[in-house]
Amino acid sequence: MADNIKVAVSEQFMDAFVALPRNIQQKVLTFMNKFRNNPAAPGINYETLRSGKDKKLCSVRIDDAYRAIAARQPETGVYMLLWVDHHDKAYEWAENRKCGINPQTGAIQIYEAAVTSPPELNSDKPRLFSAISDADLFALGLPEELLGLARSISGKEDFYAQKNRFPAGAFEALQWLAEDIPLQEVKELISSERADEQAGDDLAKALETPESLKSFAVIDSEAELRAIMDAPLEKWRVFLHPRQREIVRKKYAGPARVLGSAGTGKTVVAMHRAKYLAASLKDGERLLFTTFTANLAADISENLRKICTEAEGLNLIEVVNLDKWVTQFLGQQRYKAKLSYDSQSKQLLERIWDDAIDSHDLNREFSKSFYQEEYSRVIAAQEAFTLEQYLKAPRIGRGTKLSRKQRMRIWEIFAEYLSLMQKRGIVDINYAQHECCRLLAQDPAIPRYKHIIVDEAQDMSSSAFRLLRALAGAEHENDIFIVGDAHQRIYKNKAALSQCGINIRGRGRSSTLRINYRTTEEIRKTAIAVLHGLSFDDLDEGNDIDERCQSLTHGMAPQIRCFDNANQEFAAVLAEIKELIAGGTAAENICVTARTHKLLDDYIQKLTENGLRCYEIKGSSADNRRHQGIRAATMHRVKGLEFQYVFIAAANKGVLPLEQAIDRTDAVSEAESVKAEQCLLYVALTRAQKGAYVSGYGKLSAFLAGSAS
Repeated sequence: MADNIKVAVSEQFMDAFVALPRNIQQKVLTFMNKFRNNPAAPGINYETLRSGKDKKLCSVRIDDAYRAIAARQPETGVYMLLWVDHHDKAYEWAENRKCGINPQTGAIQIYEAAVTSPPELNSDKPRLFSAISDADLFALGLPEELLGLARSISGKEDFYAQKNRFPAGAFEALQWLAEDIPLQEVKELISSERADEQAGDDLAKALETPESLKSFAVIDSEAELRAIMDAPLEKWRVFLHPRQREIVRKKYAGPARVLGSAGTGKTVVAMHRAKYLAASLKDGERLLFTTFTANLAADISENLRKICTEAEGLNLIEVVNLDKWVTQFLGQQRYKAKLSYDSQSKQLLERIWDDAIDSHDLNREFSKSFYQEEYSRVIAAQEAFTLEQYLKAPRIGRGTKLSRKQRMRIWEIFAEYLSLMQKRGIVDINYAQHECCRLLAQDPAIPRYKHIIVDEAQDMSSSAFRLLRALAGAEHENDIFIVGDAHQRIYKNKAALSQCGINIRGRGRSSTLRINYRTTEEIRKTAIAVLHGLSFDDLDEGNDIDERCQSLTHGMAPQIRCFDNANQEFAAVLAEIKELIAGGTAAENICVTARTHKLLDDYIQKLTENGLRCYEIKGSSADNRRHQGIRAATMHRVKGLEFQYVFIAAANKGVLPLEQAIDRTDAVSEAESVKAEQCLLYVALTRAQKGAYVSGYGKLSAFLAGSAS
């Protein structure tokens, strides 16, 4: 292919490709590779659209029955595939479509340019955008031909029904207005998308703008083409929103933090950030991509291979959950104590706690859970491993008050616990991370990481963040990139970054993602209602009070139902699943989740007995898409995953919240553990892209009070 030729594929083309029969998809792929090699070749067979409104648009032949719609600008070397369909439908799609460069935004837009007359000025009928001037509508990216359409829209329902007639960027901006976000805020939200220099009529120049790259992928090689089209539904691998792209490529003077609620693409940004930074690594430099759980690390590792090749630095990215990294590092340092990961070791650690308490608290002044919480939240969190340090350590947020005398007395139990761990050759993860920091400080020759990416940061402890600070070395450019969301904190850990030596305040080091790409607005609102009345931190010492998140899609409201017994509930779930599959939904795009392994096993057995194949996503295993069947996973395991439809089963009182998971040591501990259960339900709901079904029997969870239909 000539150096000056650019071949691009639109997001709409990929949507149309997915709907084609599989045998036609193979023909399209063969054509696309031919098109990519030389779009100007005589064999492409461009045909003019005689009734089309845009002379740049033409059809190209796939076979006797199917056509693709392309836009070309030979003088700039740009050839773009916009749509593919059966012959007549392809021509129908193209007839009123235009592909051009918006003079305000500099972005390439595809839209339906059918003329709509604006309403009469004296009409009493309310209009959705009547308070917005023509100039402001144009500033938001609305093409002039669509002014009449925008002025004719009477309400939200009418607006969303017209979605496919608007260019994607303009629709997004108008949607913010439709959802009552002030005009000035909308302008600020989209300001980062604007090109520094206008492209005029030059499609090649316009293809380089952030907003164009939100909807178009430039194809440079056959390998890239295959990677994109092998999984066209995973458009997050190809199309980054301008705000995401800005964060991915930004240079930070030191650590950076990205917040965003479920579905806003935090992990996507983190993975693209890893790819971007890995490309600049020099000999001997490494990048660590870490997270809290092994299963999420497996998912990230699998997805990174979809967007990054060995040539682009994949081999320089080490993806591992932090606990596993600690185990490997201490093994390399010939550390003698064993970490408490397997069930046998965890039982040993529990016996150590029992022995320490029995030897120094004969009257059982406090419960075992109190001592364990005090250790993890005060002693380990602040590295207060001596009596002097413990007496000075703040106990903010602890529900049980302690006098100095009480602290001195119960310190004997903690001292005994630390001593017994050493004697019995085992350490907990908090102390192990502390030991890693000590070993790193003793030996500056131990290699550090040039860059560290942290996903699901809300689940990391203070000990973990101190270790990450040590692993990155002295603060330097782009050293630590942290993404997280306290609304998804489903484990007990909590940390303030600034108290762990990680400074993300000021200097443009903090960002917030506000656009939800995964779930419908209806699912998002139902999920956030589960958390009503709760407050959340910003992973540092402030509050996350941002509420300007908005989903770009709409659909049915989640179905929340309560049945008399488990058999009735299962029958309803089974009927819904069968209806989805009969309607064309692949079983792999449906997930059944439950709070416990026992409940999940029961559902897997019943579904299997009724002729439905199930594939359980377990432990640290990634979701292997080669395995057919309905996905099944616990509510903890679905974190980080997404499916078109999610069924949350047995959402009963006593199951959500799970009684065994509630820490009743004191009022604060109890409230925090209940909050974690609410966050778990929020996480499970927000795995759904199109539809969510929540069901229970007997009495429904209090988290869903008043929601059942």
